[in-house]
Amino acid sequence: MNTTSLTNRQFLLAARPVGLPKPSDWNFTTEPVRDIGDGEILVKLLYLSLDPAMRGWMNEGKSYIRPVGIGEVMRAGGIGKVIASKSPKFAVGDHVSGSLGVQEYWAGPADDKGASLHKVDPKVAPLPTYLNTLGMPGMTAYFGLLEVGQPKAGDTVVVSGAAGAVGQAVGQIAKHKGCRAVGIAGGKEKCDFVVKELGFDACIDYKSGSVKEGLKQHCPNGVDVYFDNVGGDILDEVLTRINMKARIVICGAISQYNNTTPVKGPANYLSLLVNRARMEGMVVFDYANRYHLGVAEMAKWMKEGSFKSREDVVTGLEKFPEALLMLFEGKNFGKLVLQVAQDD
Repeated sequence: MNTTSLTNRQFLLAARPVGLPKPSDWNFTTEPVRDIGDGEILVKLLYLSLDPAMRGWMNEGKSYIRPVGIGEVMRAGGIGKVIASKSPKFAVGDHVSGSLGVQEYWAGPADDKGASLHKVDPKVAPLPTYLNTLGMPGMTAYFGLLEVGQPKAGDTVVVSGAAGAVGQAVGQIAKHKGCRAVGIAGGKEKCDFVVKELGFDACIDYKSGSVKEGLKQHCPNGVDVYFDNVGGDILDEVLTRINMKARIVICGAISQYNNTTPVKGPANYLSLLVNRARMEGMVVFDYANRYHLGVAEMAKWMKEGSFKSREDVVTGLEKFPEALLMLFEGKNFGKLVLQVAQDD
């Protein structure tokens, strides 16, 4: 394929954000798409995954993954279509998922470890689902809950950010494992969705009432597993309701990511001591060699109609900066996905 006529639009990180990312933190550039060499492929981006973790990747400092460098294409998971190939691993027309970046085209070695490319089948599930239930959020929920949370049938499992990408999967997995699932979300519409569509037993609306009172009402026998996506005050409230030997899964702290002051830690952490409870962080990449097991079980549930996946799709690469902010303003409803191009 002649790629000389193709132009790649990219979002580069221009500055380390202070608080919420602002337009000047990005550099929206264009460059010609280069020809590929032996062993390489060219991928046309179709969908990008927008995740709260992206905010952390923009910060300098030690973390579970190196920060995005100033002047580099912003890191993002995505799905695209192979439009040129000089590798036996992928053929033109294959759909692939991997770390493709916030851009229109990705070119590189088919076995690039940083990109971690693998095929996906649009006949099995819609492509955005591979960025949600059958992608990183779903695997975060699956392994975070089952491996770290270790729920037992009859346990009460509470999850914050329940209408988001990870939260919606956590509650549904909990129900499949015989647990009582209680969500925490913002707004009546989201809470109704969590209970009526996803099958949670209850949902606490933190925007219209007291989380403390909601926990008393909906978790009368206490909390056995808490899957935390938000941190801050909600984590503190749940810690007051945990049972003996409770497990708290620290997945994220979206309420703290854009702080300009130090992150607020849990004031009620001594509840862990009193209840001989455990709080443990989880990073989904640690389970990469077992993703196929999680995908297989969740795909089976989806095929049976007992597991739902909701995506909130925003169209247009140029909308990336404002779309990313939706995550921190609670405006997305389900997994936030940016559509870059049509699949033709």
